[in-house]
Amino acid sequence: MIRSDRPNILFVMSDDHASHAMSCYGSRINRTPNLDRIADEGMRFDNCFCTNGICTPSRAAILTGTYNHVNGVTTLSTHMDNRLTTYPKLLREAGYQTAIFGKWHLGQGPAHEPAGFDDWCVLPGQGLYHSPVMIDPGGKRVHVGYVTDVITDMSLQWLRNRDRSRPFALMVHHKAPHREWEPDAAHAQMYEDEEIPEPETFDDDYRNRSAAPAAARMRMEDLQWKDLKADVPSGLSPAEERSWRYQRYIKDYLRVVAAVDDNVGRLLDYLDREGLAEDTLVIYTSDQGFFLGDHGWFDKRFMYEESLRMPFVARLPREVKAGTTCDEFVLNVDFAPLFLDLAGVAVPDEFQGRSFRPLLHGETPPDWQRSMYYRYWMHGDGNHNVYAHYGVRTHRHKLIHFYNDGCGQPGSGEERHPPEWELFDLQADRNELRSLYHDEAHAAVRRELTDELHRLQAAVGDERYPLDDG
Repeated sequence: MIRSDRPNILFVMSDDHASHAMSCYGSRINRTPNLDRIADEGMRFDNCFCTNGICTPSRAAILTGTYNHVNGVTTLSTHMDNRLTTYPKLLREAGYQTAIFGKWHLGQGPAHEPAGFDDWCVLPGQGLYHSPVMIDPGGKRVHVGYVTDVITDMSLQWLRNRDRSRPFALMVHHKAPHREWEPDAAHAQMYEDEEIPEPETFDDDYRNRSAAPAAARMRMEDLQWKDLKADVPSGLSPAEERSWRYQRYIKDYLRVVAAVDDNVGRLLDYLDREGLAEDTLVIYTSDQGFFLGDHGWFDKRFMYEESLRMPFVARLPREVKAGTTCDEFVLNVDFAPLFLDLAGVAVPDEFQGRSFRPLLHGETPPDWQRSMYYRYWMHGDGNHNVYAHYGVRTHRHKLIHFYNDGCGQPGSGEERHPPEWELFDLQADRNELRSLYHDEAHAAVRRELTDELHRLQAAVGDERYPLDDG
């Protein structure tokens, strides 16, 4: 017997889409009318965070509701065992039709390909922007067209062919706006005659913090020809070249986001035409945030705000009041419990996240989380060179321990560096430019945060780094 009160679930996730590149989050540089529509007709979450700011681990955390030391997907070089319990498997067992189209990025082959889906077709690895090869249960083949359109076409076709007597859970996973930011013809000239504003921290000199920010190789100077798609003009000063590189990078980034926005609009229009909007939970999110020239960087990985924060807008008219916002903490490990809760499916004890359904109603449970735990494992990978670290964020402060050791994790470098700590007052220093860790005026805060960090590590079952003497 299929319950009629269970909502459909349309989960749209892009790759590397920062919330500050969405106009519903107040973006200074972008316009996203269709994504804004979800927020305007539902709820915008302003403190949604990833627990590991890199693609593969975040996707595993979302599917399994567990932290990466539990699901085993700690770096880009660790692939997910598809025997793990995931929310699509549980929804399918409960009568939902399930499908995923687009980016998977959790490994290939029988042990790692999508499981728990009635239908699937995914990109191998990162996939291509134009005429991508895609893998389905029958093998590989080229799909002619632009990847964002192709993924949406597949999703709409599946919706048209579904069993209309049963609820559905559809995952639409876009490649965009992942590097190398290749726009389609329809958006290739967007922003051509505009100068995109540089962020406040574009000229960050990385002083007053640990050695990690200065060591990272994610600056405008690290963008390659394949990213810029043009030779650097001659005769530019170093500052002029950095600005030129930023404009080349950010315009293509925004162009590929525009294609995502258009295609989300196609999905929303379909729900409206079919009379499904009232009974469908629509989510738009990304697997983590991204640096859009902030601190002079592209990419993600750090526990700093631009990378840590995920966009998350949700619409379910029968439960969510239109035009609302939520400041409470929501983590990527909480997504799976929410979906199961809405479907009336018991959340397994092994899941470490918690359903935030009360938040959708504007209600905050008295014991709701007031802090969150983060860990980035892929130390000094040889490309971006971000040091391994973990930390705790509260509504006011952030404490980060750069333990700077790959700990034998696949994909990590072997070089170690002296451990360091950073402490930020996010209210006084929202751009995280000055660490207060060694400021004795903040000694009490430092002790409180260190205790909270270790409490959270114990709560999720992670181990402190052996030299953690905080």
